[in-house]
Amino acid sequence: MESGAHSVYEQAKALWESAHPPRHYLSVNDLAPQAAHAILTLARAMKDATRRGQEVFRFARPVALALIFEKPSLRTRVAWEVGLHQMGAHGVYLTQSDIQMGKREAVMDIARNLSRWVQGIVARVFLHSTLEELARFAEVPVINALSEREHPCQALADLMTIHEHKGEQPLTLAWVGDGNNVCHSFTLLATLLGHHVRIATPEGYEPHEAILAQARAYAQASGGSVQLLRDPREAVADADAVYTDVWVSMGYETEREVRMRHFLPYQVNEALLRFAKPDAVVLHCLPARRGEEITDAVLDGNQSVVWDQAENRLHTQKALLALMLGTL
Repeated sequence: MESGAHSVYEQAKALWESAHPPRHYLSVNDLAPQAAHAILTLARAMKDATRRGQEVFRFARPVALALIFEKPSLRTRVAWEVGLHQMGAHGVYLTQSDIQMGKREAVMDIARNLSRWVQGIVARVFLHSTLEELARFAEVPVINALSEREHPCQALADLMTIHEHKGEQPLTLAWVGDGNNVCHSFTLLATLLGHHVRIATPEGYEPHEAILAQARAYAQASGGSVQLLRDPREAVADADAVYTDVWVSMGYETEREVRMRHFLPYQVNEALLRFAKPDAVVLHCLPARRGEEITDAVLDGNQSVVWDQAENRLHTQKALLALMLGTL
């Protein structure tokens, strides 16, 4: 690690430690504002260094993480495995067919076993309660790589991307579509950092009320705001960024026909985007259903930053890991 890179890491680490950092990262709610800033600052430095063929941080001793995947993944798996490799660590990829968590073996027993072999657990699961049980019995940090309640690693990449393109001053951010797990984490982190979030969903597809209540509390402390709307045009009006996600997430396939009818007015297309600021950016966590929640013209257009957003999963997850496990 070069002296300049070491300095960036030490500054981020000091900020992280001043925020009483969490042992586990299951939810955006685990982060204080200073901890979130530390991750995003370090991630930007890591991105710059990676593009120069350098690394800001590498583990000084052997480190391995268990990567538990009950659901398939492209970005999450590749970003974690590549990131671990770049930092001199190793990931052990475990599918549900490998370990049959909760069926072949109790979640608590898997947590206890893994804690004897690895230095951390990354889990992409169906139920958030599985993560909570892993964290309760694990002796190593547990990181949420997606649950039905939240996708907190995705939110870090989202805000890094927005800050790269639009700056860190308070911004107006529009979410259009399903108030799902990605919406939950995005809204929590954006309001934690002082942004103004407008969420447009059909009736019955709103974010959970507990999530909205927490976001309102964050907004009150940070100077941000959160609004729940029905009209996507109202949400997008003069927005700095417009974010959407699939209408039919994994596990909701049986609702597809009904969801398609309800969400059709919420498609992010060129007509809707005209209500946003001319220099607004468009985000999508991917995979996208082209022609459904977003059109090709928008996804592949000049205002799209989805490929930066996908790349930033790598850098934000590396930063999170360096801060959570950096003393090893």
